[in-house]
Amino acid sequence: MKDKLIIFDTTLRDGEQSPGASMTKDEKLRIAKSLEKMHVDIIEAGFPIASPGDFEAVKAVAESVTESTVCGLARALDKDIDRAAEALKPAYSSRIHTFLATSPIHMREKLRMEPEQVVEQAVHAVKRAKNYTDNVEFSPEDAGRSDFDFLCRVIEATIDAGATTINIPDTVGYNLPQFFGQLIGDLIENIPNSDKAIFSVHCHNDLGLAVGNSLAAVLNGARQVECTINGLGERAGNAALEEIVMSVRTRRDIFSCDSELDTTQIIHCSRLVSTITGFPVQPNKAIVGANAFAHESGIHQDGVLKSRETYEIMRAEDVGWNANRMVLGKHSGRNAFRSRLEELGIKFEKEEDLNSTFARFKDLADKKHEIFDDDLQALVSNTLQESADEWIKLVSIKASIETGEKPKAEITLSLGGEEKRAFAEGGGPVDATFKAIESMIESGCDLQLYSVNNITTGTDSQGEVTVRIGKDGRIVNGLGADTDIVTASAKAYINALNKVFAKSERAHPQV
Repeated sequence: MKDKLIIFDTTLRDGEQSPGASMTKDEKLRIAKSLEKMHVDIIEAGFPIASPGDFEAVKAVAESVTESTVCGLARALDKDIDRAAEALKPAYSSRIHTFLATSPIHMREKLRMEPEQVVEQAVHAVKRAKNYTDNVEFSPEDAGRSDFDFLCRVIEATIDAGATTINIPDTVGYNLPQFFGQLIGDLIENIPNSDKAIFSVHCHNDLGLAVGNSLAAVLNGARQVECTINGLGERAGNAALEEIVMSVRTRRDIFSCDSELDTTQIIHCSRLVSTITGFPVQPNKAIVGANAFAHESGIHQDGVLKSRETYEIMRAEDVGWNANRMVLGKHSGRNAFRSRLEELGIKFEKEEDLNSTFARFKDLADKKHEIFDDDLQALVSNTLQESADEWIKLVSIKASIETGEKPKAEITLSLGGEEKRAFAEGGGPVDATFKAIESMIESGCDLQLYSVNNITTGTDSQGEVTVRIGKDGRIVNGLGADTDIVTASAKAYINALNKVFAKSERAHPQV
């Protein structure tokens, strides 16, 4: 019998810390339901003390998810732990994840605490969390740069205090696989009570080694990996869930453990996260990239045709490729539409949102022959964004381009209920559209990224536009989708502007 490898997904918490990747409560719920459908063991839903929005999102996930354990992050502070416990109260199965830095530089420069104080605070935090749940995880932050003997001391003390999972984070992505794997093995061997806790790892990708470090840790006894969909996360990101899971499953000759994930859900979940966050997946990304199972070389094509195993070590079907087409069209009824949404884990709190999305679906079905699940996800995202109480709303747009003439755009917006119209010229229809919007809004934002991706295949595909803007040190992403790229661009820019004007303060877990 192989050991079970526990998959701890932190897309909704650490993934959300990517600049511009903040998610609404409804968006977090959609991703959480997708993770649950994939049979992820632990879903870290957020950092409840960070903001009222984070608290409500964690609570909503705790109320909705029943097949996975829902986790909340808390610093080693009473108020954090109490707030996390309150948010997790509705959960069928809950975990409190508390952390405290143990590296010399973090203790000295950030915490301003002596080692003795750190041990005492860590033990106190675990004991307080234990009052709320038997499932407590402790992370010695920046463990990868911590003194080994001190690390052993903190871990032994927190296990004695009641921690059932000990997570070893490579917080700054500093480690190398050989040495990180050895660290995990040495900790398990040298800590007297290590058999009373599951050892976990949480690796960042600053040197591109998050997956390598995580797998080395698994080979040396770690039985939980903390990861994110598409490797999403702050700075260079985290270990990618899809790469961890498929590496372990593909190399069963090496690993003495395996996860219980339904890997056929990977592609769907990857695209959902990409759509919601506005972070497109690079074509050559392992497992989930568009080219992951593509063969152009004649030698490769010949080999695959004769025997797939010559050049493919996994089956595309095993991770969900070619399984995302829906059989709905312009003649489909509301009940069939609603049923398909529910199969995708989408339920609307308001009937008017369902009606609005269904109307958009009918409109899209008139424009393109084949409708895919990804199209549905984009329609739902647009509906939820536009049904929110937004100050800026798109009313109409008219853009023109002609050889030898300067592109023009005329746009009508609703600003707090009052309609305004503006006209502008630009280097292209999108540039003219953005200039027309700015002439009315005067946001003063800096456009940092403009990206276009097709949601599905074909020239009639919806275009998905991601816009990233910055203002006063704050970065937000905007997302828009439409079969017309100029309209999608306007939607994305307006979506980003609404996020800027709806500014809310949100704490960072490492502060």
